[in-house]
Amino acid sequence: MMNNTAFMTVEEVSKELCISKSYAYKVVQQLNRELRSKGYITISGRVNRQYFVERTCYGANKEER
Repeated sequence: MMNNTAFMTVEEVSKELCISKSYAYKVVQQLNRELRSKGYITISGRVNRQYFVERTCYGANKEER
């Protein structure tokens, strides 16, 4: 599923969340907006893997899911 690179592509986000690529672009844009507001540099069409995990259910404890 997820590999060990620092950034996820839109295609990877689409597959991980079982959503269309067009909606995955919106998710990536939203996460990148959040990162930019915190002062981080972002890459268009890619999102930081660690931040993606934190902001989705993948970052929750099993008890929280």
